[in-house]
Amino acid sequence: MAGRIEVGEQLGEQLMKAATIVEEQLDQELQRLETLDEDELERIRQNRIQMMKKKQQQKQDWMTNGHGEYSELADEREFFDACKKSTKLVCQFYLSSSERCKIVDKHLSALARTHLETRFVHINAEKVPFLTSRLNIRVIPTIAIVVDSKTVDYIRGFDDLGGTDEFTTEMLEWRLAQGGVIAYSGDLKKRPVAQKQPSKTVLGRPTKKNIRGKDADESSDDDW
Repeated sequence: MAGRIEVGEQLGEQLMKAATIVEEQLDQELQRLETLDEDELERIRQNRIQMMKKKQQQKQDWMTNGHGEYSELADEREFFDACKKSTKLVCQFYLSSSERCKIVDKHLSALARTHLETRFVHINAEKVPFLTSRLNIRVIPTIAIVVDSKTVDYIRGFDDLGGTDEFTTEMLEWRLAQGGVIAYSGDLKKRPVAQKQPSKTVLGRPTKKNIRGKDADESSDDDW
C-alpha cells in the first residue's frame, strides 16, 4: 500500500513539473509578443496574409483541375492527364451494368465534396482495355489510389469495406486514408464499424452475371 502511495506522489510531482514548464514557456511567448515592435507585428501579419493567399490559390487550382466534384473520364489519355495535374487521385473502374459500382458512386461523390485536396473520378473499364490490363483490373468495382502519378493501392470489391453493400461513407473514407490519398482527421488505427452484416445480394437483387457471361458468386464482386 505504501509503495502505491509513493508511486502516486512521484507521478504527481512529475505532472506538476511538466505543468510548470509549459506555463513558463507560455509566459515567455506572451512576453515576446508584448515586446514586438510595429515592424515585427507587420511582418507577422503579412506572413499570415501570404499563407491565406497561398491556400486560396491552391484551392482555386484544385477546382480548376476538377477537384470538388466526382467526374467521369472518357479514355486513357484523360486518365493519365488527370494523374499529371493532380497529386492525389481516386479512380473507380466501373461497368454500367454493375449495381455495386453505383453504390461506390454515391460514396465517392460525397467524399469529393469534402476532400478538395484529392480528385475523384470514374472510368468505364470496357472503354480502357489498355489501362485495365496495365493496372491488372480484374474485379469490378475496383478503386485505384494514385499518388504522385503512381498507383499505390487498390480497393477491389467490398472486402476491405466490411464485405457488405451497406458500408458507410466513413468506412470508405478510412480505407482511402490508409492509402495516403486523402487528409484524414480520424484515427487510422481505428476501423469504422460497418453499418450492417455482409449481404449476399446487391440492392436487394441477386448478383448479376459478369461481362464474360459466367455466373458470379453471390457474395463476391464481379470478375471480368
